[in-house]
Amino acid sequence: MINDFTFGRVLIIGDLLLDCYIHGSVDRISPEAPVPVLLRAKHSTVPGGACNVAMNAAALGCTVSLVGLVGQDASAHELRQALAQQSRISLDHLVDDADWVTITKTRVLSGRQQIVRIDDEPSTVVAPIVQEKLIAAALNALDTADVIVCSDYAKGVLSDEVLQAVIQAANLRGIPVVVDPKRKDLSAYKGAQLITPNRKELSSATGLPVGSDTEIHFAALAAQEQFGGDVLVTRSEEGMTLLERSGRMTHAHVPKSEVFDVSGAGDTVVATIAAMISAKADLQTAMVIATNAASIVVGKLGTATVSRAELSAALKSKIEKDGVIASLAEAQGIVAAWRQHGARIVFTNGCFDLLHPGHIALIRSAAREGDKLIVALNSDASVRRLKGMERPLQDEQARATVMGALRDVDLVVIFDEDTPYETIAALKPDILVKGADYTEDQVVGGDVVKSYGGRVVLADLVSGRSTTSIVRKMKAD
Repeated sequence: MINDFTFGRVLIIGDLLLDCYIHGSVDRISPEAPVPVLLRAKHSTVPGGACNVAMNAAALGCTVSLVGLVGQDASAHELRQALAQQSRISLDHLVDDADWVTITKTRVLSGRQQIVRIDDEPSTVVAPIVQEKLIAAALNALDTADVIVCSDYAKGVLSDEVLQAVIQAANLRGIPVVVDPKRKDLSAYKGAQLITPNRKELSSATGLPVGSDTEIHFAALAAQEQFGGDVLVTRSEEGMTLLERSGRMTHAHVPKSEVFDVSGAGDTVVATIAAMISAKADLQTAMVIATNAASIVVGKLGTATVSRAELSAALKSKIEKDGVIASLAEAQGIVAAWRQHGARIVFTNGCFDLLHPGHIALIRSAAREGDKLIVALNSDASVRRLKGMERPLQDEQARATVMGALRDVDLVVIFDEDTPYETIAALKPDILVKGADYTEDQVVGGDVVKSYGGRVVLADLVSGRSTTSIVRKMKAD
């Protein structure tokens, strides 16, 4: 499990980006031109590029030093502020240059649909004197690093001179270097331990097809010939393929997930790989864990990170096949990560002993109220106190497994008290859902949710459906 690893210190050098998102809705076409008119609702910014790698590594628990170039402009100030929110990231080694324009990508979205992207980029190359400052900053930070990541977005920071200086210094100190490449000539990365190209980047660098496992194998061999290290190929829904210098090739299949946005997924992969290397994990283990991290992040809208708690829950789910089940402490970490990305958290609870259409209707109704649904289950002891010694008919693990397998359910938590009051107080959901057989003032935890501006929703019930009535019928029969 991910909690068994102690992550170390990661030095990340590369192109620093600011990702901006303008959200709104479109319901008409402009009379001036055949283009949609967006009614602007909100504007948000998050660190992108090498900054997103840093945010992902820090979210997993690494201590991060970030080296890169920013301008002396408003976007640089905004980027620094966003990065400063993550205490594990050191900004002491950033280089600023008055002639540089901080790279900014602005995406305009209606719902989850991207309408257009607007890029602000410098029109000049990085000056030699600035390259020297970048090298000095990297070498200054290098001595405290367990692993180095070169995040190359082909924006100019990772020039030949900078790459050569960083990789040579790392090799002298025995520090592994991981590169997320963008170059067509991979020989620029000679001396790195690992590169992590996607299929398009691998094909572009080698001139070879990459459609099948066999084609991936030959293309990865060609890549190895160029730079001499291990190759980890990210293959979207087909997972990842690792070709080591020893000749061993390993595949990792990505867990099934709903894909909303692949922005920054490669950043999550390289950050997870680096974190695992810093914890002295082998590359096969690192690859498997990175595939799970990638499957989580593509389910989020926009540039995003994966927390240690989220990854732990996903790995636990895969290993135990018990659905998305977490302890209360784990759930708090997962919910905190969801909130960082603007998710509205919905909560409902019950014994859910024999799952029936009434339960399904409640779950579906609750899921429609927000973005993430938590279901809290009474423990076996709690059910016995409420329903009698003959209940539950299914133990808590069985009930949690069934509940966690439902598509609408994002997280399952088991509570041992008679009511979920303490669980609600700990998780602080935005919406609390119960069946319409309650009145609003009868809903346990409703006062807590309302105290911070949340709301209580009473869902319509399916008449004549309950576990108790099913049990009675079974006994009568």
